[in-house]
Amino acid sequence: MRLLPRSFLWRTILMVLIPLVVVLTIIANVFFGNHWSRVHDTLARTLSGEIVTMMNFIDSGNMAAMESMAHDVGINVSVNGSLNRPARNDNDAMEVGKLASALSGQLKRDANIYIDKPKRLLFVDVPMKDGRIATFATSLRRVYSTSTEVFIIWLVGSLLIVSVLISPFIIVHSRSIRRIAQAANRFGRGLDAPGFVPTGSREIREAASAMINMKERLDRYNRTRTDMLNAVSHDLKSPLARMRLAIETGAEDKQALLQDIDRMSEMINGYLSFARGEMPEIEQITELPAMLTRIARDSAPDKKIELNFPDMPAQFYARSMALTRAFGNIIENAARYAKHKIKITERDTDESVQITIEDDGPGIPDDKKSDALRPFVRLDAARGKDTGGTGLGLSIAQTAIENHGGQLFLEDSDMGGLCVRVVLPI
Repeated sequence: MRLLPRSFLWRTILMVLIPLVVVLTIIANVFFGNHWSRVHDTLARTLSGEIVTMMNFIDSGNMAAMESMAHDVGINVSVNGSLNRPARNDNDAMEVGKLASALSGQLKRDANIYIDKPKRLLFVDVPMKDGRIATFATSLRRVYSTSTEVFIIWLVGSLLIVSVLISPFIIVHSRSIRRIAQAANRFGRGLDAPGFVPTGSREIREAASAMINMKERLDRYNRTRTDMLNAVSHDLKSPLARMRLAIETGAEDKQALLQDIDRMSEMINGYLSFARGEMPEIEQITELPAMLTRIARDSAPDKKIELNFPDMPAQFYARSMALTRAFGNIIENAARYAKHKIKITERDTDESVQITIEDDGPGIPDDKKSDALRPFVRLDAARGKDTGGTGLGLSIAQTAIENHGGQLFLEDSDMGGLCVRVVLPI
């Protein structure tokens, strides 16, 4: 048996209303229940005392005192030989139960109480010593407060008001979540969601933005795999054709063959490095200065290296092998194009670590920076014609950095070359 509704809208409404109903019920029972009981006890004792006092005046024959008191307290008193009353009195009714108990304890005779609910009147019949009946008529409000019904109405009304006020906000949130689900369904089928913009609360917008980023990463992943296949078929076709031609013609230019083999090995190693960039790895505490120093000394032994690290560098969880490959590709790229000097700087904040790697080489034009991060794209015209490479270095670095939740930016350096800025969250 399903007790909870399936939709987020009704579950949220119940999540708000049920605690509110419980709290209001406790308040009504604990606070107002005790207050209501004390008020009605006081009213019943007061009216009972007035009736008993006036009965004493009647029994003693002091009718003038009785009439004066009745006028002062607002009670209409009449003496009748007989009355046409219902067969059953209202002594046990909720409104006058306390009054009946008070009268039975103070009078030495039975009193019958009757209620005229349409007129909100109360009649108390008390037998006299001579057999006649003294009737005390007054307003029902003298013994029963209607604030109880008013309080209950306000409780129900407040629940309705809260429901009306919160419903639009919950509907908006439900609509935002539904739009995310629809967009995710389209993304899962390889389609775009035109017009999808993150809306709703901050958490919902963050979830939607994370899903959009995931979609972009998946698209980039698919594009890079397609580009890799195209690059493999294109880059290996030419050296294989030359090698086949050399074998068929009997050419003995071993140096040319070795160059083709070396070139193919370099390309294959680059492709394997690109594929390994997304392999799983256990995160561990990482500190960057030692890693960057070792990479710089190994990658650029013939260049001047300037290191600027904080005295107490930040420590954070990361996949050290992936970061080593990423920074290794960046520093090797800087060493390849730097003329004389490479500068590596680390700046730490409470939320992130920022690494800048600069060189004094030719740099990259602004209109080529986005292409430099694409896999299998070579910018030899901008960075030099004799440098070689597969066009994967910066792409591998960017993938590893983004897998850590960071970002990689290509900027102009004050040294005249390229500045690669990496921001990693702590």
